[in-house]
Amino acid sequence: MSTEQALLAEAADRLLAVREELIAELMRLTRVQISALHHDAASRSLLEASITENIVTAVNFLREGIGVEYLEAPNAALAYARMLAQRDVPLSALIRAYRIGHSRFLDVAFAGLDGLPAQDRVPLVVGLVRRSAEFIDQVCEQVGRTYELERDRRVASQSGVRQQWVNELLGGGTVDHAQAERALRYPLDAVHVAFTLWPARPMSSFEVLSAVEEARAHAASVLRARACLVVPTDEQESRLWLALPAGAGEGLDALRPPPGCPLHASVGRPGAGPAGFRASARQAAQVKEILAVHPARAGGGGGGAGAAGAGARHAPERRWVRYDDLAPIALMAGDVEAVREFVTGTLGELARGNTRNAMLRETLRVFLTRHRSHSATAEAMNLHRNSIQYRVQQVTALLPGGAKSLDDDFNVRTALLAAHWLGDSVLV
Repeated sequence: MSTEQALLAEAADRLLAVREELIAELMRLTRVQISALHHDAASRSLLEASITENIVTAVNFLREGIGVEYLEAPNAALAYARMLAQRDVPLSALIRAYRIGHSRFLDVAFAGLDGLPAQDRVPLVVGLVRRSAEFIDQVCEQVGRTYELERDRRVASQSGVRQQWVNELLGGGTVDHAQAERALRYPLDAVHVAFTLWPARPMSSFEVLSAVEEARAHAASVLRARACLVVPTDEQESRLWLALPAGAGEGLDALRPPPGCPLHASVGRPGAGPAGFRASARQAAQVKEILAVHPARAGGGGGGAGAAGAGARHAPERRWVRYDDLAPIALMAGDVEAVREFVTGTLGELARGNTRNAMLRETLRVFLTRHRSHSATAEAMNLHRNSIQYRVQQVTALLPGGAKSLDDDFNVRTALLAAHWLGDSVLV
């Protein structure tokens, strides 16, 4: 046995002699300094068992000179980590407890240095710091892994239960609503608005989960939601429901994605009760189908010719699209061939898929949306009023009935909306 190991063994024996006092002190420090670890009596008992077994294991690690590769975290420490994961206590709280324990362990060990010869103090300090750091690093690695595995298992289990109940609710059959509310922790008697969220760029599943949580928090804040329900449908897509307070649905007009949000969102109409829960989700799914399968040719509500150019994708501010933005198209999109015939028959030459026509279609769409106001259209598209007048004259000449086509503009507006959202799939 080396001199350093002999000194470590003696220090371990001194620590073992004050084990009970050290356990009591660590229990007190943990409860005082880490509020997240305030537990009931049964959990405190498991915490005490974890501290006790960690101290005994650490003392044996010092005394026997065990190789770090053979060190295993105590069973009570692993059980305590699993319990924290089950209660959604942050892992950071547990790791902080180990740091506190490490610091206090060294304080007690160093207290015995005064009785040693001067030549033994430095080797002992070096050995204690090195070996205790190895212990903490190895045990925290195993405890952290156990925590994460339990958390993942719990999340997967919860997601499966939530998905099962949501599927039953969306199916429209007989469902025990009270039991569903308890399982989902979400009120079904509220006014609901549903979202479908999916990436606007390649993302890992972890990035998607983080972005969904940010989007949920943002939407809940803007709409003052009193409850939220998130159910992933796969690693790249999630459904979100918000239970709204009275009148909060009006805030949908002002809802925008948070800055830098990397997600597309399709948003249903607010609906009351279980029927509204289903209807809003169905509408969000219809919008998502249009956005995912038929990417829009224009980015949004008018940004000049560049925003309306053929083949342009959604501008970031248009990544969140409401059902009301394209409700007629959502109803027609299931029969694209019929929509194409309607668009080409209604718009005539204007339905040809080229850059100039795309610009003119967008101008007419904004013009009709702005109640045929040249000034309002110019402001929306950041163009001069005279430019709008000239474009409207050009586009009117391309319609099959000329100016008469706009006498009753419902068909024209619907055809323009279809061309805007369905793009090349309905143009010639």
